[in-house]
Amino acid sequence: MKAKIQSVAGSCVGAFTAGIILILLATIPARAQFTYSTLDVPGAESTSAYGISTNNIVGFYLNGSYEGFLYNGSNYATLSFPGAGDTYAMGISGNNVTGYYNNGNGTTSEGFLYNGSTYATLSVPGSSQTLAVGISGTNIVGAYYTATGVVGFLYNGSTYTTLSVPGANFTVATGVSGNDVTGSCYSNGYEGFFYNGSTYTMLTVPGAASTYAYGISGNYIVGDYATSGSTRAFLYDMNSGTYTTLSPPGATSAYAYGMSGNNIVGGYMDSGGHGHGFLATFVPPINLTAATAGRQFHLTVSGPASTTVVQVSTNLQGWIPVYTNTPPFTFTDTTAASFPRRFYRAWQ
Repeated sequence: MKAKIQSVAGSCVGAFTAGIILILLATIPARAQFTYSTLDVPGAESTSAYGISTNNIVGFYLNGSYEGFLYNGSNYATLSFPGAGDTYAMGISGNNVTGYYNNGNGTTSEGFLYNGSTYATLSVPGSSQTLAVGISGTNIVGAYYTATGVVGFLYNGSTYTTLSVPGANFTVATGVSGNDVTGSCYSNGYEGFFYNGSTYTMLTVPGAASTYAYGISGNYIVGDYATSGSTRAFLYDMNSGTYTTLSPPGATSAYAYGMSGNNIVGGYMDSGGHGHGFLATFVPPINLTAATAGRQFHLTVSGPASTTVVQVSTNLQGWIPVYTNTPPFTFTDTTAASFPRRFYRAWQ
């Protein structure tokens, strides 16, 4: 088992006139944990994973030309738009896959929607090129080229709506979850954005030279950021406003493109310059909230639905298990007033 401690709380008993005096002695930052698996299409020169829906993953691989793929956890199936020079599978929702393809000479790209048996072209009216990238239900996002630049779009199955970050030179929409959209833009630099249907919020990893946001799932956004030395993948928690770096083993650079539930897909480069896809499973941290009532101590635990043990200590060295449950739950220590001080932590 691996410890995932969000905070250590202590109760200190003095003169009990108003009950237990609660002291937060230390707060240990929760570290998001990930398990990684490498994705490589057999025989391919390189592989990149871009979209995920439940257990199905899409992306593209290089084998002379670029072809899309659908991976169901055990088998890779090639996705190739009929007559195309290259096919890039970018997003998946249920049985529907979206992406884009180029013509035989590789000069013009159009979007596509694949329903498991047939391909349909997606082309924004009046555009010179259309790139379809993300999909959620009937909503598809991407970007299209005009005579003056590149702008994003949201397509609901019948109507194309332009998405353009105010003041940006170009906007590319790449991820969609329900009605929420994420993507990237360029103004004074490259930034990610989150769009809730009315307001654009910029996303910038602290200290990064540039930030690109790609996929979204619930309150989490994935993407990558550049530093002076390399490019790193990130997971952004919109609730806490925190960025967490993803580091696939052996990666010299990494890029996170899609997310579904707690699963993240992307690509990375190894030290030999070879490209691989990856699947990372995100394990959210445990969150602890402490409170007192009368002479009792209450510890509320939320987080992953996994067996969790509450432990107590009087010196932060020896820990004794006192309660086991599956979050969310509240543990009440009715004996807290018997100790001059007592500390609590949660362990999965």
